[in-house]
Parts: sequence; structure tokens; C-alpha cells
Amino acid sequence: MKIGSIDLGERPVFLAPMEDVTDISFRLMCKHFGADMVYTEFVSSDALIRSVNKTQQKLQVSDDERPVAIQIYGKDTASMVEAARICEEARPDILDINFGCPVKKVAGKGAGAGMLRNIPLMLEITREVVKAVRIPVTVKTRLGWDADNRIIVDLAERLQDCGIAALTIHGRTRAQMYTGEADWTLIGEVRNNPRMRIPIIGNGDVTSAEICERRFDEYGVDAVMIGRASIGRPWIFREVKHYMKTGEPLPPEPFRWYLDILKRQVSQSVERLDERRGILHIRRHLAATPLFKGIADFKQTRVAMLRAETVAELFEIMDSIPEKFGILE
Repeated sequence: MKIGSIDLGERPVFLAPMEDVTDISFRLMCKHFGADMVYTEFVSSDALIRSVNKTQQKLQVSDDERPVAIQIYGKDTASMVEAARICEEARPDILDINFGCPVKKVAGKGAGAGMLRNIPLMLEITREVVKAVRIPVTVKTRLGWDADNRIIVDLAERLQDCGIAALTIHGRTRAQMYTGEADWTLIGEVRNNPRMRIPIIGNGDVTSAEICERRFDEYGVDAVMIGRASIGRPWIFREVKHYMKTGEPLPPEPFRWYLDILKRQVSQSVERLDERRGILHIRRHLAATPLFKGIADFKQTRVAMLRAETVAELFEIMDSIPEKFGILE
């Protein structure tokens, strides 16, 4: 599969862009475990052209994570074009436009998935951004605004006509947010539309290696994107790659192997930010990781872990888990 001239190999698996999750240290970790392409957190075009420092920091990319895409969102053509040019100067491999974020503070103001209610403007922004930069431009969106407006099959053709190099589709409507199950049938319909010439990337509810391979087999997508299932579990890409290569699940590692990865995430987060902010940032990963699920009477330890305010306190709690709960190494 290729996006522009970027060769991503057969059946590539991507790390989805996620706000407050896909910072550079997490992207590098997922890349280490086998993600074929990674995306930044989404970047507000308005904040970027106002030179908001926190937003500008999101443009930092490393050669070690390539190919990497910067994702932008906005609701105004001129600001999106200017932001696209600023992003290009940061030297990503790809520029991705977010027409899929469902949260109220974004979609409610007409950006992200809010663009699904203003298709002419969505197409105008896409055309102008494609014209403004030399790198490949891709789009990520949803099936439609709600169950009565699942317009993605027609919309995909119109976005392709704007000159995008690939399209990612999340298998839910904006109205669904992240509830219910992702519906991949329309993603498959887009992929199998003979008029579509660009790669189609499927996204939504890919939570295991087996599910990932089934999405490729059943819907014919060119790539699969993994989002929330990677939070607190960057090793999922290693599991996926092994399963797709061998047809067998990857044998589990010792408990402490996974624990050490989570501790490394803590250390990298603290190094990138500072102790207080770094710990606050990483709590989402510690709360979401499947590593602690199924451990009997773990609630009090989980609460203590998520309330820890120093690295020393947090690591002391984490290191005590195997012995405290009789987990064999």
C-alpha cells in the first residue's frame, strides 16, 4: 500500500491520532512495537496560526517515528490553508485533515465531525489544503452525522476528487460518539467501490490481533488504524504483527515485562513534561491498560496508583503488585 510515494508495505497497521494520547514519546513507543505509521494529536488551525505555544509543540516530529502524519482541524478555509503550510514546515510525511472528531467543543463549533453537516465547506477546505502543500494530504472522517445521514460512500468519491491521497473512515456516525459498535459494512462498501482509486483505512473497535486480521479479510481495507485499544497497551502492534505473520497469537510475556513498559511510559512522560504534569498525563494509560484487569481485589491498589503524585510513590506501588497479588513472573 502506498500513500503518495510512501510505501507502507502489505496490510499496514497505524496508530490513530488521539488528543492527549499520541504525544511523541507514545508514538515512538508504538513505532518500536510495530506501528507502520503514527499520527500526532490533532492540531487546532486557529491556535496554530495564533502561535499558541502548546499547539506549536504538537508539531514536533522525530526521524525515528517516520512515516508520521500531522493532523489538523478547523472550520475556516483560510486558517486551515495557513495552518497546513505551517505544518509542512515541520516536515511530516503526510498532512491529515480531521473531519471526524465528535466531541462537542470541536464538532459543536462546526469543525471535526461538525463538517459532516456542511459538506460544501468540507470539500472546499480539502481542495484548498491539497493545493497549498506539496506533501500528501489525507482525510479522516466518519460514516455521517447520524443514522439518517450515513453519506460516506458518496462523500468518499467527492473527497477523492479533491485530490486526497488516502481516506480513513471511523465506522460510527457523529451521533454515536464512541458508543455502540463500529459498523464496517460501509467502510467495505467504500473500499470495494470501483470508482475509488485511493487507499481506504478502516478504524473502529479493533481491539485484538484477531479482529485486525478479520477486518482486512472481510472488508478488503488497505490499512487498519488502532486507537483506544493502544492506550496503556502499546504492545498491541507487536501482537498484531505476529498474528498476521504466523496465524498464531503471540505468547504472553512475564507480567513484569509489561509493567516495565508502563513504567517506561511514566518516565518518558515525566521527562517530556515535569513530574506533576507527566504523572497526570500518563494516568489515562494506567487506568486503561488491560494488564491489571482481572486481578481480584485490585481496586484499592488501582486508586492508590492513580492518586500517586511522585514517580517514587507510583513506582513503589507498581513494583509491589506482583508479590502483593501473587502474580507469577
